[in-house]
Amino acid sequence: MYNYLLSIAAVCIGSLIVLVFKPADHPKNLKLLLAFSGAFLLAITIFNLLPEVFEDHETAKQTGMWIMVGILFQKVLEYFSKGAEHGHVHLSKKRTQFPKLLAASLYIHSILEGFPIHQTEGILIGIIVHKIPVAMILATFLYQTAIAKKKIFLFLFLFALMTPLGTFFATHFSSLQHYYREINALVIGIFLHVSTTILFESDEGHTFNIAKLFVILLATAVAYIL
Repeated sequence: MYNYLLSIAAVCIGSLIVLVFKPADHPKNLKLLLAFSGAFLLAITIFNLLPEVFEDHETAKQTGMWIMVGILFQKVLEYFSKGAEHGHVHLSKKRTQFPKLLAASLYIHSILEGFPIHQTEGILIGIIVHKIPVAMILATFLYQTAIAKKKIFLFLFLFALMTPLGTFFATHFSSLQHYYREINALVIGIFLHVSTTILFESDEGHTFNIAKLFVILLATAVAYIL
């Protein structure tokens, strides 16, 4: 039960931070938090999920294929979300209609990332750490538009429920459990795409960022300890 509550709380915390503190569009600290979340998610995926899905050497090639499917599927989702999964949101401040394609792609992404949560606590922590800055960025940009606040609150509320919904599906539907390895491999592909995009996209001016490197190393060390 706490898996559900913690993943919901991550979105609520991110949204409340924006409501209370009203951060700027791209505060430096938020970028570093996003970098930490990306590094943590990548490290948890490599340390925990990858070894598990490759335990059966006879199906290793098929598992790799599903990882590639996940990477490509996330790429397709980003055509509609415009990269909101890794902190990129571009909305006109005059916009009054809610971006339905963005919402749908984020919901699908969130449902899928909920599947492996019940298998390892590290993944739950990684998703929580990832969702807080993403929720902050989404809330920041949505609140600056002319979209009705009740629509924004409804979107954020549903967004918070999607990851627990994925966990519920994974634990209560036996038909899905038969495809546990394939689904987890697909989710690994999604995590790899999102986390590496966060980490390796160019910094402004292509300059070396010592602070970003530090938080990446810190996130990796924490993930390894867990």
